[in-house]
Amino acid sequence: MPLIPVLLLLAAVILVNGWTDAPNAIATPVAAGVLPFPAAAAMAALCNLAGVLSAAAGNDAVARTLYSIADFGPSALPALTAALAGTAVWAVAAWRFGIPTSESHALVAGLTGAALGVGAEALRLKPLALVGVGLVLSLLLGQLLGRLFARLLPPRGGRLYRRGQVLGAALTAFLHGAQDGQKFLGVLALITALGRGGFSLPGWAAPACAALMALGTLMGGRRIIDTVGRRMVTLDPRTGFAADLGCAASLAFCTLMGLPVSTTHAKTAAILGAGADADLRVARSLGLTWLLTFPGCGSISFFLVKCLIL
Repeated sequence: MPLIPVLLLLAAVILVNGWTDAPNAIATPVAAGVLPFPAAAAMAALCNLAGVLSAAAGNDAVARTLYSIADFGPSALPALTAALAGTAVWAVAAWRFGIPTSESHALVAGLTGAALGVGAEALRLKPLALVGVGLVLSLLLGQLLGRLFARLLPPRGGRLYRRGQVLGAALTAFLHGAQDGQKFLGVLALITALGRGGFSLPGWAAPACAALMALGTLMGGRRIIDTVGRRMVTLDPRTGFAADLGCAASLAFCTLMGLPVSTTHAKTAAILGAGADADLRVARSLGLTWLLTFPGCGSISFFLVKCLIL
């Protein structure tokens, strides 16, 4: 199997990630009326780009964790094709229904399902456990810090909070790029290491990943913003700013610790922690979708790799 289709699939998944994941970073200022959607999307695109490039030049621990999740051996190309195809299918289906699933979560599920399709011995449990720790920690930290900041911030200061939301959304988008960009660079390292072994990336990898994620961010995501920032919970500039601070603090901590985490999970948890009058039906539907992501996306990739290696 040639490399070109796998690289094109990875490019498509990165594009979809910017399209469906990055809108979570700007959900609060758009929902609170602080920024119009086009301006918020443009800001998020630039910050995503900067985040990917900064992480690639600095701490690459998250990328190395993703690189280490599986050893596909001679079945690497069909396995990676199946993992990326499963991720893309799941992400587009979620976007169609306006559900803010995590493409990084789906990517890990796709890699796990593909590894199991090749053989259970291909899966490495220690890196996978780090992903699990990051998932739980981002949810807990996001909600706790969102609630904490909502309680600590004084009720007055509307103009300051509106400006703060812009900075908070920019920081969240930057950290989204730093986190998710590294995950995709880890997968790219798996592709470029075929036949050579060892973690390494070509010089064009980070700029290309950054550009694709930024382009995807510019493409849309309004449905997801409506779900997270409007339907799920009531937000004003103060609680929106608290959610931004909680999410950014959670992402920064996990990134520095080298834990792969989801911006979607951290931001949604922070919004639930900071907001008022949460619609529990929407929250439950999100939680159910997140629970189904791993078995659902993993199963798609499992069956795809079985078809490809026949």
